[in-house]
Amino acid sequence: MKWIFASVCIAAIALASCGAAEAKGCIKGAVVGGVAGHMMGHGKLGAAAGCAIGHHEAKKTEVNRTHSQQSPSEQK
Repeated sequence: MKWIFASVCIAAIALASCGAAEAKGCIKGAVVGGVAGHMMGHGKLGAAAGCAIGHHEAKKTEVNRTHSQQSPSEQK
């Protein structure tokens, strides 16, 4: 139980210290990946993979949004 509490405290400190722009999509992906990884016995690995995938998806969505906001004359 102490390890779980210590892990939650460290995660909270880490999340509070990182910038919002850097963590875009990471937090949501880490939570989902951590839960899925915990079910399979690899919570930390799942959280790390979820963070990477969540960040990638958020970046992809942002790029698609900027492309769709451009006027038709600017698009090739």
